[in-house]
Amino acid sequence: MLVATPIGNLGDMTERAIDCLRHAELVLCEDTRVTARLFSAKQIGARTEPLHEHNERQRIPALLDLLESGTRIALVSDAGTPLLSDPGYRLVRAAIERGIRVGAAPGANAAITALTLSGLPPHPFLFVGFPPPRSSARLDAFGRLRAAERAGLAATLIWHEAPHRLADMLADLASVFGDREAAVARELTKRFEEVRRGGLAALSSHYAETAPRGEITVLVGPPPDESVTDADGLDARLSEALATLSVKDAATLVAGVVRLPRRVVYTRAMELAAARAGRSDPVEG
Repeated sequence: MLVATPIGNLGDMTERAIDCLRHAELVLCEDTRVTARLFSAKQIGARTEPLHEHNERQRIPALLDLLESGTRIALVSDAGTPLLSDPGYRLVRAAIERGIRVGAAPGANAAITALTLSGLPPHPFLFVGFPPPRSSARLDAFGRLRAAERAGLAATLIWHEAPHRLADMLADLASVFGDREAAVARELTKRFEEVRRGGLAALSSHYAETAPRGEITVLVGPPPDESVTDADGLDARLSEALATLSVKDAATLVAGVVRLPRRVVYTRAMELAAARAGRSDPVEG
């Protein structure tokens, strides 16, 4: 059973989650010391064992044997919903492949809570987890997302980040996405909860001067409408695509970016291809 735990406020733990943990014969957790504090507050006496990124793979065979023998096992993370930026995916995947039933007691989730408080479009959204810690890798990851946006992705993007890397992350986001509308949610459900909204440049400047604390979620709004309606803009994109693609493939790619009817883009692609070939009549390709 995958059991969600509070992300800060202990009052957010559901009665069902408490009941599941009280009746579990074994509770797997990231850090037994963190889970022990929760168990003490909720009068839960189940046995706990660690399951984290360093031991998950080697523990899976024995845990599967226990599950197949009927042992009631629950999985929790230090805070929030298991598996989302936390260990457990390999175990769940292996259990599913063995035909073992996996259930869930849902509850608090920092990414969803931050999304609802951000003021940014709530759907679609893309949860990306933690960005790479080094700036070069981070910029590369952000660049791939920006390329996906140019190909048609339009979603609110969500990451978690460590406090000491927040200012640098925001600066890298601004350099890749521009001064996009964004939000930083900190210490959600706790006493010092904060949701700061604004452009990426302003947020980066603020946190460069004000060191943040606590658990942090960063959200970036979807890109502005980049539809191309003028002939020059459409022609430029088609010409670039036609340099390496067929007329059909170029039209399909560009139509997804400019959000014009595919037949319009395809007709113009045939005209440009014919001109490049020195013909006066469009030729399908």
